[in-house]
Amino acid sequence: MSSVQLEKISKVYPEGGGVKDFTCHIAQGEFFAFLGPSGCGKTTTLRTIAGLETPDSGTIRFGERDVTALPPEQRRAAMVFQSYALFPHMNVFENVAFGLRAQKMPKSEIPARVAEALSYVQLEDLGKRAVTALSGGQQQRVAVARALAVHPEILLLDEPLSNLDAELRYQTREQLAELQERLKITAVYVTHDQEEALELADRIAVLKDGVCHQIGTPDEILHHPKTEFVERFMERQRRLMQKAR
Repeated sequence: MSSVQLEKISKVYPEGGGVKDFTCHIAQGEFFAFLGPSGCGKTTTLRTIAGLETPDSGTIRFGERDVTALPPEQRRAAMVFQSYALFPHMNVFENVAFGLRAQKMPKSEIPARVAEALSYVQLEDLGKRAVTALSGGQQQRVAVARALAVHPEILLLDEPLSNLDAELRYQTREQLAELQERLKITAVYVTHDQEEALELADRIAVLKDGVCHQIGTPDEILHHPKTEFVERFMERQRRLMQKAR
């Protein structure tokens, strides 16, 4: 596991959007969320951490390693996408094994590593199942298992629950929280859902229009906003929580 240091990261697209001069430190073993409305720069930031986007300026470090110019396969980070990105022609086992084969792991070691990853998400009995025969929640858990199978230093999650219905979203959220706590892996999570960020994250960065407005604990973000935008963005969640009391 490793910490993540972003130092003045900027990535701006010609058509608009991106992130500007963003600095933050994500501690080793921390569950950190990027929160904000659509187009605020949170996914762009996640993709620069993954190596899927090259920043226009700034530095990215995993621990003491400068990974700014490294390709994704050399970063020891794994990403779980909103769309799951599973291969429909492969069964569960083959999907989870895909990254291990890409890393040229010896064939004899792959079954044990896949079994370990599937046990993390409680799908150890479904290795031979076609992914197209799984529920949305199960498919997302397979995507998480595939990411964990390569033993990444950083787990990156790009709105992984947004395609699930409300009940499945809640269940899978609980499972993700328990898994991250058990493995102590550094996790960076992108969401536009205030409740999701407050429930899952140790700390949250709130972004709008490519600018980070505040970094803090869920309590600080909810009850001690530092900008007018954070105040307005969290107001609905405060009202919902008051009604639930």
